[in-house]
Amino acid sequence: MESAPRKIIHIDMDAFYASVEQRDDPALRGLPIAVGGGGPRGVVATCSYEARKYGVRSAMPGGRARRLCPQLLFVKPRFDVYRAVSHQVREIFSRFTDIVQPLSLDEAYLDVTVNKPGIASATQVAQEIRRMIREETGLTASAGVSYNKLIAKLASDQNKPDGICVVRPHEGAAFIAAMPVRRIHGVGPVTAQRMQALGIETGADLRARDMAFLQAHFGSAAGYYYRASRGEDDRPVREREGRKSVSVEDTFFDDLTDGAALAAELDRIAVNLWGRIEKAEAWGRTVVLKIKFADFRIITRSRSFPAPVRSPDLLAQTGQDLLLAQLPLRMGARLLGLGVHNLESEDAPEEAGAQLALSL
Repeated sequence: MESAPRKIIHIDMDAFYASVEQRDDPALRGLPIAVGGGGPRGVVATCSYEARKYGVRSAMPGGRARRLCPQLLFVKPRFDVYRAVSHQVREIFSRFTDIVQPLSLDEAYLDVTVNKPGIASATQVAQEIRRMIREETGLTASAGVSYNKLIAKLASDQNKPDGICVVRPHEGAAFIAAMPVRRIHGVGPVTAQRMQALGIETGADLRARDMAFLQAHFGSAAGYYYRASRGEDDRPVREREGRKSVSVEDTFFDDLTDGAALAAELDRIAVNLWGRIEKAEAWGRTVVLKIKFADFRIITRSRSFPAPVRSPDLLAQTGQDLLLAQLPLRMGARLLGLGVHNLESEDAPEEAGAQLALSL
C-alpha cells in the first residue's frame, strides 16, 4: 500500500529585519528602509516592501540601492534582537511539531503530517501559526502548504506579504508547469539563462525535455530538474548539522582572462556572499577563493584569521588579494567562487514515494 503524502509547511517571515525595525520604531513605518550598510561596500541584508517597489532587493550593494531609491533609509542591523524574535517564532513552531528545519533566522520547514494538537488540516495549522506569530511578535509571516519541500517553499512566496498558498498533491505538477524556471529552487541565474537559450522558460518547458536532453545539457543536475519539473521532491524535513561553510560562486558564459573583469566579478560575488553570511549569522575565520579554469581544473586559495571575519570590506579585500596572487591566469576562468570556512555560528542551519490522500 502507498503511504499518505507528507504535509509540509514553509514559513517565511515577511521582510524580517526591516519589519522588526518598523515594529520597534514607529517613525520608520511606511517608509522605504534597508537594514545593512549604505557605504560603498555595504550590503542590503533586507528591505521593507516600500523599498522593494523601487527595485531594492536583499544582497544588493548599498550604493546601487541608493541610486534606485534616493530616499532610502539605512538602519544598522540588530542581530541580537532578530535572533530573539526568531527564537519566539521557533517556540511557536514547537507547539505544533518537533520536526522543524530552520533555513535561517526568518524561515523554516515544518512537517505537520502528525502534529501535536492533532489538527487534520495542514492549512489550518499554517493559519494558526501565522495568527500566533502576529499576536505574539507583532509581525507577519507567509506560508506555503504542500506535500513536499520544493513546492511548499515556492508556494510561500506566491502571496507575499502576509499570505498563504496551498498546493495539494493533484495540483503540484500544474503549479510547477506555470512557474518560470528562474524561480524553481536549484536553478540559478546562469542556469536559467542557459535554459532560456534552449527555449526552456517555464516548468512545462522543462518537463517537455526528456532525461537524455537534460543530461546532455545539465550533467549531474539533470535528475533533479527532471523530478522538480514533475513536482517531485522526496527530501524529508529534518534538522541539519551545522554548516561548515558559506559560499557563493558564479559560472561565466565566456571564460574570463582580464584581471579587471575578474576583480569586478569577485566584488559582486563578495557582496552576495556577505548578504548570505549576515542572514545566516554564519561568521567564519577562513576566506577561500575558488577558480575553475577552462579545462575544468579547480584551484582553491585561502587565508585564515584569528577571529571570524565580520567586515564586508575585509572579506572583499581578502578575496581580491587571493585573486591578485594568481594573476595573470594561465588560461581563462569559467567560474569564480568565494566562501568562508571554520564557522563559529551555532545558529546557522541550512537547507540543501507516492504517499492515501490526506487533506492539506
